[in-house]
Amino acid sequence: MADPLSEVIALLQPGAVFSKGISGAGRWAVRYERFGLPSFCAVLEGSCRLMVDGHAPLTLQAGDFVLMPATPGFTMSGFEPAEPKKRDRSVSASLTEELRHGTQSGPPDVRLLGGYFAFGSPDAALIVSLLPQLVHVRKERRLTVMVQLVGEESREQRSGRDLVLSRLAEVLLIEALRSTTGATASPGLLRGLADNRLSAAIRRMHEDPARAWTVEQLGKASALSRSAFFARFSRAVGVPPMAYLQVWRMALAKDLLRSSSLSLAEVAERIGYSSASTFSTAFSRHVGQPPARFARSH
Repeated sequence: MADPLSEVIALLQPGAVFSKGISGAGRWAVRYERFGLPSFCAVLEGSCRLMVDGHAPLTLQAGDFVLMPATPGFTMSGFEPAEPKKRDRSVSASLTEELRHGTQSGPPDVRLLGGYFAFGSPDAALIVSLLPQLVHVRKERRLTVMVQLVGEESREQRSGRDLVLSRLAEVLLIEALRSTTGATASPGLLRGLADNRLSAAIRRMHEDPARAWTVEQLGKASALSRSAFFARFSRAVGVPPMAYLQVWRMALAKDLLRSSSLSLAEVAERIGYSSASTFSTAFSRHVGQPPARFARSH
């Protein structure tokens, strides 16, 4: 049986690139503008506030974990009113010691381990659109341990470091996403998989992307009428069923064009297009360049 979440994460090719300790005390607030890369944060002790653009403010406490697959602008602060100071992530990344906000001496009110990583896939934005914008998990010790492992590995220069970090990042992503209560997640793949009826249709699409699926057929797989399935899928996943299928087919097509020696006709057949020409037209419209040029550039 297909595992859509694992397949999506594998295509993203995550690799950890940066992790560091962060603490805050007294009156403090920092602001980071949107930078689009996936970021994460585990609260080791204490508490603070997190305000992510477009989302309700969160109170983070020890044991909490936050993941933002395409990090929007956000503000992090203590609980005393303070004017946010703008921070540049590239400057923060260059610092080797723990990053301290607010009062510089004395015990901190909060200690965190945060960081970000890159996706190796040039198709990351397309695939990330299937994931929730913000994941907040409470009291999941496994995630805190994994973030600590990422931090330790990123500070060491041992052989095999890059491979270990990429595997840790992959496991961290999967663990964070499957620890989320799908029904309360923002629209995306997780909410679709959390719905027993919709998950049947999503798994069918992943098991056989080349099949000429119709909304009616997918509705039957979910034991729903065509109209009920369409509305329920669109509400939960955030896009209509056929739009989701096209996103997945194009993600698979890009992966095949990059990593195999298949002809355009063979790639077209594998993802459900009747000919190389119809595939080329759809790919160009969706990606912005013909598949042959995409393959040459990668």
